[in-house]
Amino acid sequence: MKELLLRRKGKFIQYLFATFLFIIDHFVQMVIFALILGAIQKGDLKYYRTVVMITVIFVLYAPLNFILSRMLRLRYMRDTILDVRKQAFDKIINLSFKQFSQKSKEIYISNLINDVNTFENKFFNSLLNYLINMGTYLLSLMVLVVLDYKLAIGMFLFSLLLFGLARLFTKKMTVLEQNVSTYNEQFTTDMSNTFNGIEILKLNNIEEKFLLKSIGTINRAEQKKYAANVFSDLQRNVIRILAFAVSVGVMIYLAYGFQRGASLAQAGLVFQLCSSISNFLINAFPMLNQIKASVSIYEKIANPDEYTQIQSKNTREFEFQNQITLEGVNFSYDKKTILNKAAFTIEKGKKYLIKGVSGSGKSTLMNLLAMANDEYEGNITADGVNYREISEKSFHDKVAFVYQDVFLFEDTIKNNIALYKDIPEEQIAYAAKVCGLMSIIEDKKEGIHAKLTENGGNLSGGQRQRISVARAIAKNAEILFVDEGTSSLNEELGREIEKLFLNLNNTVIAISHRFYEGVTDQYDYVLELKNGMVNRYTAKEYFNEVITW
Repeated sequence: MKELLLRRKGKFIQYLFATFLFIIDHFVQMVIFALILGAIQKGDLKYYRTVVMITVIFVLYAPLNFILSRMLRLRYMRDTILDVRKQAFDKIINLSFKQFSQKSKEIYISNLINDVNTFENKFFNSLLNYLINMGTYLLSLMVLVVLDYKLAIGMFLFSLLLFGLARLFTKKMTVLEQNVSTYNEQFTTDMSNTFNGIEILKLNNIEEKFLLKSIGTINRAEQKKYAANVFSDLQRNVIRILAFAVSVGVMIYLAYGFQRGASLAQAGLVFQLCSSISNFLINAFPMLNQIKASVSIYEKIANPDEYTQIQSKNTREFEFQNQITLEGVNFSYDKKTILNKAAFTIEKGKKYLIKGVSGSGKSTLMNLLAMANDEYEGNITADGVNYREISEKSFHDKVAFVYQDVFLFEDTIKNNIALYKDIPEEQIAYAAKVCGLMSIIEDKKEGIHAKLTENGGNLSGGQRQRISVARAIAKNAEILFVDEGTSSLNEELGREIEKLFLNLNNTVIAISHRFYEGVTDQYDYVLELKNGMVNRYTAKEYFNEVITW
C-alpha cells in the first residue's frame, strides 16, 4: 500500500497539502467563533466591526479553499485508482492457466468492478477524513497544552481509551468487508449464469425458479453490506457516548474557570478544542478500521498471491527436443484414484489420441501434460527437466490449444490468427494456407484483414476451427493440445479437421470420442485410460486388435 500511495510522490504531497487546507479552515472557524464571543463580552462596537470584517473575508475565502483542495485531491485519487485497476487487471492476466481456471470469469469481473469500486469509495474517503481528523486532533491537543496543560493531559488520557476501543473493532470490521467482497463475487457469478442461460430458462418456463434464486443471492449480498454498515455505525455511536460524557465534564470544568475570571473567548476556544479532540478522534478510529479493511481488499485484488510468487521462481526454459516422460504419476480427486502409477513417453513429432470412457480421466491426463495441473505425485519431465522447475510462460510460448468451443475476437482474420503477436506476414499466410483458409480470405474484399463479427458469427463451425488450428501453426507451437476439437462439427468437417491435425509436423495430443474411418487410425499412438491405468498402444494395435468395432 505504501508503494501505491508514494508512486506519485509529488501528487501525494499535494494531496497532503489539500488535507492541511481543510484543517486550517476548521481552526480559522474556531478562532472566528471565539472572537465573536469575545466581542459580545466586550461590548465594543469597533472591535465587533473588526470581527465582522474578518468573518466576511473568511466567508469569501472558504469556497476558494474548498475548490483548490478538491482539485488537488481528485487528481491524485484519479491516477491512483487507475493504478489499482491496472494492477488488478495485470494480476488476472498474469495468472497461470491452472490458477485462472480455479475460479469462474465472473469472479474476476467482480474483482475488477465491485472490489475496485469498494476500494475507491471507502479507502480514499476514509483516508482523507482520517488525515483531516487526526491532523485536527493533534493540532488541537498542541494548542490546548499551551492554554490549559491540565485539561490537555486529561484529553490525552481519554484519547488512549478511545484508541483501545477502536482496536477491539478492527478485526471484526475487516472480516465484514471481506464478506461483502465474497458475496459480491457470488452475486456477479449467479447473475452471469442466469443471463447466459436466459433462453433456456424461458423456453422451459423455469424463469420463476431462477428469479427466486437470484433474489436470494441479492438478499445475501445486501445483508452482508447491511451488517458491515451497522457495525461501522455501532462503533461510532459507542465512542460518541463516551465523548458526550467527556464534553459534559469539560463544560463543568470551564464553568468553574469562568467564575475564576476566564474570558468568554478563551472558554469558547478551549471548549471547541476539547470538542475537536474528542469528536475528530471519534471519527478517525472507525475510518482507520475502514482503511485497514479496504487495504485487505486491495491486497486481494492487486497483490500477487503466494502461488504466483512461487511460480515466478521457476526459471527453467521449456525445451522439447526428444520426449516428455511420465514416471509413477498418481492423481486422485475427491478420494477417487484417477491415475495410478502412470508411466509412458510422448515423443516429439508423434500424434497421440487419448481414449477412455466418460470420467476415466482423459481431461486430467491432458491437463497434467499441458502443465494446467500440478497436484500430482511422481515425475513429469521434458528432456529430463522436471515440469515443476519449468517456467509456465516459456511452456505456453511453445504450445497451443484447440478446444471444442473456439473463441474468436471481433477483429480481423489476421489478428485472430496471430493473436496480436508480432508474427511475420509470410508465417501467417502459410498458416492460413495449410489450414485451408485461403478460399475464405479470397472471398473477402479486405482479404486477411477482413473483420469478423462477434465470436466469428459470420463463419461456419469448420472455418472457426480452422482459424483455431492456424493459430497454432502461426505460433510455431511445438505441441498442439486438442480437446474434442471436432465434436461440434458434422462428419465431413470433422474428418477434414482431424486430417489437418494429423498432417501437421507438430506433436499432437488429442482427446476425441469420434472415429473417422481411414483418418483416426492414422494416429501414431493411443493412450487408453482404464481403471486408473494408462496403456499405450500403436493406433494399429488399438483399432484392429484391442477393440472390436
